Amino acid sequence: MLIITTGGTIDKVYFDAASEFEVGESTVPHIFEDVGANLEYELISLFRKDSLEITGQDRLEIRKACEESNHSQILITHGTDTMATTADELRGIPGKVIVLTGAMAPSRFRITDAIFNVGTAIGALQSAAEGVYLAMNGRIFKAGEVRKNREAGKFEAL
Repeated sequence: MLIITTGGTIDKVYFDAASEFEVGESTVPHIFEDVGANLEYELISLFRKDSLEITGQDRLEIRKACEESNHSQILITHGTDTMATTADELRGIPGKVIVLTGAMAPSRFRITDAIFNVGTAIGALQSAAEGVYLAMNGRIFKAGEVRKNREAGKFEAL
């Protein structure tokens, strides 16, 4: 399995002195360790950006990494604001199951959806048919058929 990290809330770190969040290193390896996951994976950190800062060029870089990977299962951690847009841009890559996930609260927080979302994404990687999906809020959505409902703080089918 390949894990591609792009930043987003899932990896944000709070800095008291600045009173703001910044994207830190990937927390996925720590999540796996904390829950005793026995998974073989390769981790690539493409960038550490809030998803609102991800550009079309960044999405091309994500797509290229997916296309060039020898792995058929790819987990992408991504900020939630533009996750659906990136998923749309990844559709049509043959021979891959690609699942994007993220979190509404940083995984370093005591109360976070990150661990649940990563676990859901891993389950989807192992059971879904070839294609691109989002794993959020305990659900699996097909790319192109989902949106973030900011008011409700969750993802929903179109």
